[in-house]
Amino acid sequence: MTEALSDLLMIWAAVYGATVAGYFGLGLALDALNRRNPARRIQQARRGEDRARVEIVQSLKSLTVTCFCLAFGLWAQARGWGLFAPLELSVWSFAGMFLVSIVLFDAWFYWGHRLMHWRPLYRHHLWHHRSVAPTVWSNYSDTLPDAFAMQSYYLIAPLVLPIPAAVLIAHRIYDHINGMIGHSGFEYFADRSTRFPSPFVCTTFHDQHHEKFRYNYANFFSFWDRAMGTLHPGYDAKVAEFEQAEPVHLASEKA
Repeated sequence: MTEALSDLLMIWAAVYGATVAGYFGLGLALDALNRRNPARRIQQARRGEDRARVEIVQSLKSLTVTCFCLAFGLWAQARGWGLFAPLELSVWSFAGMFLVSIVLFDAWFYWGHRLMHWRPLYRHHLWHHRSVAPTVWSNYSDTLPDAFAMQSYYLIAPLVLPIPAAVLIAHRIYDHINGMIGHSGFEYFADRSTRFPSPFVCTTFHDQHHEKFRYNYANFFSFWDRAMGTLHPGYDAKVAEFEQAEPVHLASEKA
């Protein structure tokens, strides 16, 4: 039993270390890109960067919960606790289970997120919404109960799905990148594929959730919000507006 717990702690530490490295690595890269493209700021009148320090500190705390969920799920699956054995890994099983997982996670996130906006639970989610104009550092700025509510999918999925560990890890990496870009406060991906009738979304989607609170609850797709009437009424128009924005500057302009 001691050896099993030691294995869990090692997996947890490895996941936490890798996630923190990804948090700062991608965060600093996006922050540098944002400084080169001020016209791409979604909420031009607000500067969410003023909260960066407090958000980073809180993120380092909440990531202990997020990373535990993934670590425990992987550990439990490896010990044979799942209802189904993981599929044999192949190109087809990887692609198929990855698609299944992100679709299921989007449903989990939409309904869990709406639940966290329910008055009796909102006090746990309120901290995250103090970032009215989110930045790259806002993604994990959650209370511990809020982090568990949103991220416990990674604990449960490997226990009820035949999902290979590599697929779950890939999903988590994709979610990490998507979440940090989605909270960056700058729009680089607005095009025809991120507005009606496409189910895909761009940064504006989640930024509007932080600005207006009662719209755009989903994570990867707009399907649930469109179906349930919670899509921000100006989302598609805002995306169309950003499609006409000036080109992205990838490097500093020389004097």
